[in-house]
Amino acid sequence: MSQAIVISAPQIDGAAEILTEDALQFLEVLHRRFAARRNELLDQRFVRREQLAAGGTLDFLAGTAEVRAGDWTVAPVPAYLSDRRVEITGPTDTKMTINALNSGAKVWLADFEDANTPHWPNVIGGQVSLRDAIRRTISLEQNGKSYRLNAGDLPLIVPRPRGWHLNEKHLTVDGEPMVGALVDFGLYLFHNGAELIARGAGPAFYLPKMESHLEARLWAEVFALSEEHLGLPTGTIRATVLIETIWAAFEMDEILYELRDYIAGLNAGRWDYLFSIVKTFRDAGPEFVLPDRNSITMAAPFMKAYSDLLVRTCHRRGAYAIGGMAAFIPSRRDADVNALAFAKVRADKTREAEAGYDGSWVAHPDLVPICQEIFDGAFGSAVNQVAKDLPEISVTGEDLLNVASVAGPVSAEALSDNIEVALEYLVNWLAGRGAVAIHNLMEDAATAEISRSLVWQWRTAGVVLENGRAVTDLLVTDILDTATEKLADAWCAVPGGRELLAQARNLLFDLCTEQLFVDFLTLPAYELIS
Repeated sequence: MSQAIVISAPQIDGAAEILTEDALQFLEVLHRRFAARRNELLDQRFVRREQLAAGGTLDFLAGTAEVRAGDWTVAPVPAYLSDRRVEITGPTDTKMTINALNSGAKVWLADFEDANTPHWPNVIGGQVSLRDAIRRTISLEQNGKSYRLNAGDLPLIVPRPRGWHLNEKHLTVDGEPMVGALVDFGLYLFHNGAELIARGAGPAFYLPKMESHLEARLWAEVFALSEEHLGLPTGTIRATVLIETIWAAFEMDEILYELRDYIAGLNAGRWDYLFSIVKTFRDAGPEFVLPDRNSITMAAPFMKAYSDLLVRTCHRRGAYAIGGMAAFIPSRRDADVNALAFAKVRADKTREAEAGYDGSWVAHPDLVPICQEIFDGAFGSAVNQVAKDLPEISVTGEDLLNVASVAGPVSAEALSDNIEVALEYLVNWLAGRGAVAIHNLMEDAATAEISRSLVWQWRTAGVVLENGRAVTDLLVTDILDTATEKLADAWCAVPGGRELLAQARNLLFDLCTEQLFVDFLTLPAYELIS
């Protein structure tokens, strides 16, 4: 192993098989070639936002008008990635891997990002799970139950590495932490790229949290170098980009263009998109203050503009448009709750199918049949809607920024719910669980981000609740302390749980009440885990 690489982590099962000398050498190549450019692009994010806060504007880029007007398409989507009508998402632990692959979905988003915590056992254990799943050797004996993969076809595995902003502190090169995205991507591709090709598929990835086409260009450069280094055919790697920042919404064409040799489609990431709006316009006026997250549907004018623009942009360029998450977790006890939720899921997936999407996400296997049925009906004998005629639309920058169209009251219940959800998620995140069922919804880092950012926004803007109380530090503290007490008995019974709950409470207090907005809650949270 290169003496420049240091592994600062406890030994765990499977690590030696994943962190081989050749695999680490590949990671070092990626780091030395791309880490500095990643850092420059993160600095550019800061500069652009500061320019906006100083009175600048956010609009389609003048310098890339020719790209938007040009007559070009992306590389054809390969056959193994052609059917994406229903995709299931989730973390990469062994049980979740097997359940996802047995769900009947067409694609499994194997998540190293929002539904995962970057605890070292998760980082390495997830790579072990995916390696074994691809080779169909994965299994689990747990609590008297046996988990095995079904015979026959299984969903295509599409990992989502961490966003550009996150590091991997357990792996350093010359004392500098490696880029988390490159670690997740590099280990998966190194161990599975050739194996997937041999099995008639190929390596495909979801790429999160990008804010510009320059960040997409960096991924294209990563792909090209990786294919050359590993001896893979040019254009082997495929990517689907999540359009989950307001910045990226203005650069959809450009992102597709930069990745045109690799791109398979774009995805509409609703919760992170809303979080991005709060974060980006945190210094703006009341026209950017959002109401409760659950009242903002995809029918809201600015969300519909974003959704319609994504579908039209993708289809014009020959790429797939993938819809958002149905996060409902069915109840084992309340049939009425399930009936109401299933109806909402059906309505949401019907809206997406009618809008022209080529597939959509669900968080639970019980939702797969609903999504499958709706897109089956929309597709007929086809496997997508890329060629379907859709009404002409014109989406302007003003349409995308018309956040004031959802202005409305904020209830005391909404404030309490956001604090309670964010707290319960954070303590679970610190404990190593990145996907948490709360109130029959699968919460992940994206939903925790919008929850805590809304609380910060309401407090900063001095929002007055429907009951007449202003959102102040004191009110936030009172609700946070009550929420902490509700969780105390359960967490104090867990070894180390009392400390985790205290850390989560203090972190959330800071995130909600400090004057400076923290760009990602996972950054300070990562400092609290070993």
